Amino acid sequence: MNRPLFAVLALLLTGCMSGPDYVKPPVDVPAAFLYEEKDVRDAASTQWWKQFQDPVLDGLIAEALANNRNVRIASANIEQAAAVLTQARSPLFPQVAYSGSGTKERGSELGATPVPQGISNPQTSYQTLASASWEIDLWGRIRRLTEAARANLLATEEARRGVVLSLVSSVAGDYIQLLGLDEQLVISKRTLAVYAESVRLFELQFKYGQVSQMNVEQARTQYETAAAAIPQIESQISQTENALSILLGRNPGHISRGKNIRELVAPPVPAGLPSDILVNRPDIRQAEQELVAANAQIGAARALYFPTISLSGAFGFASSDLSDLFRGRARVWSYAGSFTGPIFTGGAIAGQVRQAEAGRKAALLKYEAAVQSAFSDVENALVARRKLIEQMRAQERLVKASSEYVRLARLQYNGGYSPYSTVLQAEQQLFPAELNYAQYRASLFISLVNIYKAMGGGWQAAAEVTEARQ
Repeated sequence: MNRPLFAVLALLLTGCMSGPDYVKPPVDVPAAFLYEEKDVRDAASTQWWKQFQDPVLDGLIAEALANNRNVRIASANIEQAAAVLTQARSPLFPQVAYSGSGTKERGSELGATPVPQGISNPQTSYQTLASASWEIDLWGRIRRLTEAARANLLATEEARRGVVLSLVSSVAGDYIQLLGLDEQLVISKRTLAVYAESVRLFELQFKYGQVSQMNVEQARTQYETAAAAIPQIESQISQTENALSILLGRNPGHISRGKNIRELVAPPVPAGLPSDILVNRPDIRQAEQELVAANAQIGAARALYFPTISLSGAFGFASSDLSDLFRGRARVWSYAGSFTGPIFTGGAIAGQVRQAEAGRKAALLKYEAAVQSAFSDVENALVARRKLIEQMRAQERLVKASSEYVRLARLQYNGGYSPYSTVLQAEQQLFPAELNYAQYRASLFISLVNIYKAMGGGWQAAAEVTEARQ
């Protein structure tokens, strides 16, 4: 093959690519997090939830990864996007088809165009053909559409990883919340039992004239206050169990527990730089792939300005007698080349180009917004944990002080130095203080879950492995 012909063929096969090539947009990445922790550990590639050392939690997350409906939907979306990619790139290859027909037709001998004398009437014909057509992607329109479809597939895969990220974090957070509510219920029931004993003793004392009716009613008021808190906590427990059941792919129902909230081991705060967020967060990677797809659509739209060049051909046999269909004299063939191009479209192509350019602008802004939102999520999670530690320490001191206040108030009351209202006031402060302390304890664990969620990380790959094994 001579060089000029080879060069022309190479040009036809490769062509050029219309539109801009994708360039990763620059982003303003802070050098460090404002509220970064001093004592951190590189735990991004581990199944961090196992560091709580609660096998029941591990089992619940494995069950959720296997059965959660949103994960299944995301997996189906990936299959759909992969099929779209296959469809989009198929025109890069010659399209081959076959056809066959057999007809028997009688024409009118008295019509405007009668069948001539001596011509068989009715007539029989048979035909079989193999055909091929190929649009030469000289301007890269099909390749740009393929690039967009491939980017959409990758974006769909990242969307699925985002679902996994949210699912694991939600299961862990709801389970910890459930343990925190269990602790509050234990405190409420224990307090109610103490108050019930106080009511019993005061009723006996009132019976023998040792205390007034007011003392009895004060004790009963305290008891009923604690009693009213229990149904509310039990309702929250039931609602949390139902929400967790849905995450697990179950019908609403009871959730088994492993360790209590006091026995959980807190995982370390994961190490990471702001630049790592761009790599680890699936929502950022998804937004970038959507930007790649939008960028490719510009090239596909601009390629419509140029002519479409196609090659087609057919080979087969045609005969009026079925027994002669595959004889050499019955052979038919054809080949052709064609091109079509726009002259005047009333702005249709220009409109498609502007639409694609506006889509890319929107995708870029979405990507930048996703980056900023990710940094905000990490900062919020870090500061929330730091302030929760401060709140929990203060609440712990409050519980200790309130407990001592109750002890001293009872001593003074039993010694006749203070009225029972002093004891009542002290116990009224201790009960909510203990409930708040249990709530802060759960919130501190959940803040660690939120940090792992905000920072993304390679642990998602480990979660996917867990899901695949189910």
